[in-house]
Amino acid sequence: MPNRRKSRYIRHPKLRGEWAELHFILRAIELGLILSKPYGDNAPYDLVVDHQGHFFRIQVKCTVFHRGNSYKCHLDHNGTPYTPDQIDFFAAYVIPANVFYILPLAATNNQPDILLTPHRQNSKYAQYKGAWHLLMGEP
Repeated sequence: MPNRRKSRYIRHPKLRGEWAELHFILRAIELGLILSKPYGDNAPYDLVVDHQGHFFRIQVKCTVFHRGNSYKCHLDHNGTPYTPDQIDFFAAYVIPANVFYILPLAATNNQPDILLTPHRQNSKYAQYKGAWHLLMGEP
C-alpha cells in the first residue's frame, strides 16, 4: 500500500473556513480592533470590524490550493459575486504561508477566483498582503 502523506489542514471546507475566521479574529484582537459577529448564518459577511467608529463588513476566505507558484482563492458565494452592498473587504487567508490579504472588494474586480502569491513582492495583490492598516481607516 502506498504511503500517502496526510494533509495537515482541515479537509472539510466549512470547518476550515470557521478555523480561518478564528485566526482572523485572533489577529484583529491583537491589533486592537473591535469585532462583531452576526447572529446566525444569514449575513453575507462573516464579521464587522469597528475601529474608532468606522465599520467594515468582512468576508473571510481561505485557501490551501496551489496553482502554479500561487494559491487560488475563491471569492464568490455559490457562484454569485459579492457586491458593495454586502461586504467591504475580503480577508483572504493563505493557510500554508500563514498570511492574510486584506482586500477591498473593488480590488478584486468581481472575479470569482484570484491568485495570491505571498512569496513574490511584486505580485498583483502584494500591496494587500498583511494590510491590516486598511481596517484601521488608514490609506
